[in-house]
Amino acid sequence: MTKIWFITGSSRGLGRSLTEAVLAKGDKVAATARKPEQLDDLVAKYPDLIYPIQLDVTDNNQIQSAVEQTIKRFGKIDVLVNNAGFGITGAAEAYTDEQVRSQLETNLYAPIAITRAVLPYMRKQRSGHILQISSVGGRVGSAGITIYQAAKFGLGGFSEGLSKELAPLGIKVTCVEPGGFRTDWAGDSMTYAKSIEGYEQSVDVRANFFKSGDFKPVGDPDKAAKVMIDLVDSPEPPVHLILGSEAVAIVKHSEAAKNAELDKWLPVSVSTDHNEAGDFFATEAGKSYRGLIGYK
Repeated sequence: MTKIWFITGSSRGLGRSLTEAVLAKGDKVAATARKPEQLDDLVAKYPDLIYPIQLDVTDNNQIQSAVEQTIKRFGKIDVLVNNAGFGITGAAEAYTDEQVRSQLETNLYAPIAITRAVLPYMRKQRSGHILQISSVGGRVGSAGITIYQAAKFGLGGFSEGLSKELAPLGIKVTCVEPGGFRTDWAGDSMTYAKSIEGYEQSVDVRANFFKSGDFKPVGDPDKAAKVMIDLVDSPEPPVHLILGSEAVAIVKHSEAAKNAELDKWLPVSVSTDHNEAGDFFATEAGKSYRGLIGYK
């Protein structure tokens, strides 16, 4: 059955690879971009399958209009892909207020707003799959990209909670968390805060590495696109999907360190329970609590 996709940031990088792969499969795409003319070659090749839409994802009026145009054209949205975004490198104190706002507006507020705009239609049809394109930087913090990661950590939390909220409605949510992929994320699309004294051994190391051109990601965006197409056909897709061997290694190392820290400080953690709490997780109240937060 032909699926209807709504993809943001479809003219460049991973979004472009995914749009091309979806069209080649024969599905239909509402392909949004700031400059939809960059999709003219795909319009010429797939005139009946692609519907280019101009969209600034930070403009709520444009978001509503783009979703309504898609519904009017195709009648539904089966797959939403919140892909549009960009990175920024610098020390947390060095960013301008505008740089901070821009990161949060594009990488966090926009996917939340677009998701909220699409959900009424998915809820009525009792089906759909939302792919939030996050990052391994939404799982593991690193020096130099703190504001970008603040947005991606937020997107991961939103997506995880949303997956539980939507499960009874037949709507699936997957937070896709790539490592480095061969797009222009660390190239032309990367922006920088002004370098300031004191961060030579942390932030500047990353900034200089990106600027040098020596950053050679291991990820192939075309392979990632195929994975995402297969993902929406899976009856039990993951809530979090890490992409790339580099990202897997980073997350495994980080989780091991977090678990070791948890165990080390466990006596302090549990020491704050109220004296009347007893063995909370063995009680009926504890069982109900576990159900609310989604584990047994």
